[in-house]
Amino acid sequence: MQITIANPQKGRLETIEIKFTDRNTTWFDDDIYMITDVEGCLLISERGYSYPVLIYDKSRKDIDYDKHKAYELRRMYE
Repeated sequence: MQITIANPQKGRLETIEIKFTDRNTTWFDDDIYMITDVEGCLLISERGYSYPVLIYDKSRKDIDYDKHKAYELRRMYE
């Protein structure tokens, strides 16, 4: 599926192709509702109308699959 994401490293929105599966995505019932590994990067998605944010050189494992660490990481790139 194609989705539009915010890429803070490039300072723009981009459209990427991604398939969300149990192997590459962890879901939560909170403000951070999904973290996804995408080709060596971490995609952090929040509830609401904001765009998911792509963080380079991070993975779900790097943040211990933790939604609080994902939230902190996302705030660093706003």
